[in-house]
Amino acid sequence: MYHKLMLEDKVRVPPQRLGEKLEKVVLEVLQEQLEGSIDKEIGIFICVTKVHDVGEGELVAGDGGVYYDVKFEAMVLRLGLQEVIEGLVVETTSFGAFVSLGPIDAMLHVSQISDEYINYDEKNARLICQESKRFIGVGDVVRVRVVTLSLNEREPRDSKIGLTMRQAGLGTALWLEEEMNKEKEKANNPEGAVKEHAPERSKGKRKGHASGE
Repeated sequence: MYHKLMLEDKVRVPPQRLGEKLEKVVLEVLQEQLEGSIDKEIGIFICVTKVHDVGEGELVAGDGGVYYDVKFEAMVLRLGLQEVIEGLVVETTSFGAFVSLGPIDAMLHVSQISDEYINYDEKNARLICQESKRFIGVGDVVRVRVVTLSLNEREPRDSKIGLTMRQAGLGTALWLEEEMNKEKEKANNPEGAVKEHAPERSKGKRKGHASGE
């Protein structure tokens, strides 16, 4: 889930930038240092949006920079196992699709796309379900569930996030629209078809009854 947070940190302004507007420099330093990084307690930094307060600068012996205590606003992504999230397919391969979650990519393996056998259409960069012909391709928005999660703070690119679409309510926007239409159709016609009329009973007398006196 995405969160907007107010955070505090100490920021070093390098000596060559001390003559510039302080808040602008602090914002750019924070953006460079934090965006795309991972803090397991805070989350995955998407962007630093605003600096709210800059305290008095501190000097450190032997360092030409100045250190400032700052309060700033940032957008972060916090992921949890079994969380449902939307992402953008940015690459397809024979073994699955890479899905961008904003600051980080996750893996949707072919085995987690559908119960059907999946064919890879390399020319059109699509993964196609063999029976239903449903497909996912680059540029598709997908709703997925996080099934594996291993974040690496030191090397964010080495983080491993596994996704699945093999559950109800998951898939591409087109798949979800198709499922919604099916549910509407089922609701409008709950029995699926008009019942056949039961055959009328014979108006004659029952077999075995006496017809005389």
